[in-house]
Amino acid sequence: MTKNKKTKNKSVKNEKLTKRANRNTNEFIRGTVQGTAHGYAFCVQENGPDLFIKERDLNGAIHGDTVLVKRVGNRYNSDECKVVEIIERKFDKTVGVFTGRTVVSSERGIGAVEVDFFHPGLNAKVGDKVVAEIFSGRNLTCSVVEILGKDGELQADITGIMRTYKLPDKFKKSTMDETKTLTDSVSQDEIADRRDFRSDVTVTIDGEDSRDFDDAICVKKTDFGFKLFVHIADVTHYVKENGKIDKEAFNRGTSVYFPDRVLPMLPEKLSNGICSLNEGVDRLTLSVIIDYDNDCNIINREIVQGVIRSKARLTYNAVESYFNGDDKLTIKYGDDIANMLSVAHDLAKRLEKMRDERGAVNFDIPECQITVASGEVVAVEKKERLFAYKLIEEFMLSANETVAEYFEKRAVPFVYRAHENPPAEKIETLLNFLSGLGIEFTENPSPKDYAQMLSQLPDEYKAVVNRVSLRSMSKAEYSTRNIGHFGLAAEYYCHFTSPIRRYPDLAIHRIIRYYLSGGENIKRKFADYAKNSAKVGSERERIAEEAERKVDDILKARFMQNKIGERFDAVISGVTERGIFCELDFGVEGMVKVESLRGHGYRFDEKRLLISNRQYTYRIGDQVKIIVSSVNYDKIAFEIDYE
Repeated sequence: MTKNKKTKNKSVKNEKLTKRANRNTNEFIRGTVQGTAHGYAFCVQENGPDLFIKERDLNGAIHGDTVLVKRVGNRYNSDECKVVEIIERKFDKTVGVFTGRTVVSSERGIGAVEVDFFHPGLNAKVGDKVVAEIFSGRNLTCSVVEILGKDGELQADITGIMRTYKLPDKFKKSTMDETKTLTDSVSQDEIADRRDFRSDVTVTIDGEDSRDFDDAICVKKTDFGFKLFVHIADVTHYVKENGKIDKEAFNRGTSVYFPDRVLPMLPEKLSNGICSLNEGVDRLTLSVIIDYDNDCNIINREIVQGVIRSKARLTYNAVESYFNGDDKLTIKYGDDIANMLSVAHDLAKRLEKMRDERGAVNFDIPECQITVASGEVVAVEKKERLFAYKLIEEFMLSANETVAEYFEKRAVPFVYRAHENPPAEKIETLLNFLSGLGIEFTENPSPKDYAQMLSQLPDEYKAVVNRVSLRSMSKAEYSTRNIGHFGLAAEYYCHFTSPIRRYPDLAIHRIIRYYLSGGENIKRKFADYAKNSAKVGSERERIAEEAERKVDDILKARFMQNKIGERFDAVISGVTERGIFCELDFGVEGMVKVESLRGHGYRFDEKRLLISNRQYTYRIGDQVKIIVSSVNYDKIAFEIDYE
């Protein structure tokens, strides 16, 4: 208990020091600790160079901490500093391997932490992967609070990531108790006053293994063009404002997807039950209805509360096969569904053409699919890009834009998906890179400029330029301000179509239902709620993406463990002063350290994204042959095959 108090006291902000740091004085500097495997670290400033921190000058700070530092170097070595205050801990716990006396953290930069004691009932053995609570002080110590399994076991590794990023794998008892009170079916009273779409040819189209279906579509040909129906599960009919389910969903912010499991935002009774648009049963929806002419100009739009009954649970593969001439889907479901899909295909193609003409940026970067079976990684491969995916994507984009425009023009509190213009410094890096390839680009690009440049690339440059161009973009986030979406070339955009798995979607569903019901004082009621939903939604999305990427890296590394010594063709996907990153054609990336490159005296050219000496040059996009040299947890090491 004493140590816990010390931890809290140590992490409390020192108001005086913080105020000085915020005034940007030369005496104190605010930054984030970036640890290394060698004990020393760096203070990474938001604006300014990285500062070196000796191990003895960390003063209890560890990788990821927000700190105040003070320069200690002389005029010949002014980039050295020491930690004077820990403002905020990123990790109060760490996951690592128990060695008998220490826990060696899996998080790079924390290193080995001496074990002070075990929680009652725990008896870790050497080689166990454990969760340890970290105590601050001049010398870090920790206590073992959970044993996850043996180091190297896949389940222990993935659970370790969940603990590192504080991703809950169970719902609170109070949440589950509230879930038990929910109905399993739609009553006649609930249907009253809703638009009835149950006679329409409505279907869901999802992956083979999907279990929750929060969107369904129907498309009709009309005398003037097309009528699109996008039906989204009416989640907030069941998730009551400020209820136990709502509060836990808010804290989770998003569902998290790993190749072997899902950590859902909502309990299964909702996500796979009453809120899932399952085939053959009545389900409540918020529905967007859009009338188009044949050129995809919008003639009319509506947002209504509805009830549907899905006629079929279709998969992307089955729909793609139908588009390619296979008649199995028609035989199984009949002409009505087949004909509706043909009309949907026609509309989706027109929407795609319209979006391309508008200048939406389509990055041609293949996705990677990882298959796990019986606790082992059995395949890592490129995910085939089907038009069936594109069809659903086009319809969801249309619904999201329609909803965003509708409510932006009504000036109600809302959560938008904002994507700002690319930052000037990133554009400069992109321009330098493209000029090295002989490709012209503008200093102030529009989405259409990106789209045109990417569409005109020679085949040998397509993959690499797409990746570098993507890195030049800002990060999309949630906001209560509608600033549009640069990448989509959209003036209005929000996330409306996935309320089962994203809280910002759920939040705007709640606002929409209140508006449609004629609720009063909507600005006063939802202003803070929309702001908080946007903030937490962005934060939880970043955490989920980082955790998902970390798990993917671990699984890819495990897949490559039995391929050490094998040779592969690769493309250079990144360059740093420490070496080059190379990506295999099935999505696995590894690093070639600079010291393993032939010759010596390599220098990193940040502007042109290359590393070279007098004899050899390696730049992003170059084709190389590599040998898999080693695998360590989530890191894969390559060497250039010079033979």
